Amino acid sequence: MTAQYRDTNECSIRIQLFIIIFTLIVPVFVMGQNKSKTEKSTHKKPQYRNLFKESGYSQIEIDNKLSKAFYDVFEGPNRVYFKEGDSLGYVSDVKNKDARTEGMSYGMMIAVQLDKKEIFDRLWRWSVKYMQHQNGPREAYFAWSVNPETKKQNSAGSASDGELYYITSLLFASNKWGNGTGINYYKEARRILDAMWKKDGTDNVHNIINTEHKQISFVPEGGGYYWTDPSYHVPAFYEIWALYAKDGHEQFYKECAAVSRDFLHKACHPVTGLNADYTDFDGAPHPTPWMPPAFRYDSWRVPMNIAMDYTWYGKDKKWQEEYAEKFQNFLRSKGLDTYEDQFNLDGSTPDFILQAGPVKKLRHSIGLVATAATASLVNKDKESIDFVHAVWNAKLEPYDDGYFDPYYDGLMYLFSLMHLSGKYQIITAEGK
Repeated sequence: MTAQYRDTNECSIRIQLFIIIFTLIVPVFVMGQNKSKTEKSTHKKPQYRNLFKESGYSQIEIDNKLSKAFYDVFEGPNRVYFKEGDSLGYVSDVKNKDARTEGMSYGMMIAVQLDKKEIFDRLWRWSVKYMQHQNGPREAYFAWSVNPETKKQNSAGSASDGELYYITSLLFASNKWGNGTGINYYKEARRILDAMWKKDGTDNVHNIINTEHKQISFVPEGGGYYWTDPSYHVPAFYEIWALYAKDGHEQFYKECAAVSRDFLHKACHPVTGLNADYTDFDGAPHPTPWMPPAFRYDSWRVPMNIAMDYTWYGKDKKWQEEYAEKFQNFLRSKGLDTYEDQFNLDGSTPDFILQAGPVKKLRHSIGLVATAATASLVNKDKESIDFVHAVWNAKLEPYDDGYFDPYYDGLMYLFSLMHLSGKYQIITAEGK
């Protein structure tokens, strides 16, 4: 074999090998690229609709509306937020004269969404100082109710939704402001989560999530660990934990989000869309010694939570759109400007009316008007815009009978305006 022939033959072999390798590798590379594109496409950045603008209101009007609502709740004469000293503050359920983890953590979520760092930090410091257990079986959990005057805990136990909102708002604060500005928000969120995972029922204290059913508990203690509250089901928050908690339980949180979505299918009535305040893990109404099951105050939050999940993640769109249509159609059937605030799940009037304030009666409550309007983010029926106009025209002021709740009604109203103006968003960690 001559050198010339050998070189030519070797060259030919190399070319053939190159062709074979190219044929094998390129399709795999292309498939990988396509897979990557497919994976990214399923996690598109949410589109935060400004439904007020779509309804014909100007951006100036919308900004003024939101600013006025924030002023009323946090700064005005009927405010529910109070500064204490140089560094503390609390949100009070003024009619019940207590501070609750519900209101404190809601206040923190509002503050981080609207970039009110001072308010956020004051609320967190107050929560740590007067509500958070620093040792014992409940370590890192919070007493759900505290007297803001005496600072005594009305109840040492926790309400699971408080911890849910604390953790999520702290993760958002970490993403928004970083952890080197006086409070290590991420470390504080992890402290709650890490402590939560150590609670295995010893001394009757549990994880806030029932780990068998992968659903949030009504309370993480005693019998309350074995049933739930549909308004505590915020699947979008578990998705946030899976992204940003980084505590090794990411897959579990994703599964909790999926279970919560499925749970809501069962908890909401197939015709009216209404759900009971309390249910078992299978969605069946859960009676309590203090009241029979019905759609009441806690339940108002469910349409808002579903609208949030629809906007942020959109993983259950078909059912959520059907739900929103049923729910709003039912309320419309009771009169858009007159529907009341408590129902049996079939839409009838309950025999037992849960009292709010000094008068036991049904009302056309602004809190429900507000959360019902957020379902318009989900309902594809163009007529659902009527609910948006309804909350726009609503007034956070005393009812004709003199009852006024700037706390719960006020917080639901402010949350609603944030959702409907596109100001309630996933706060991402830039560059992470």
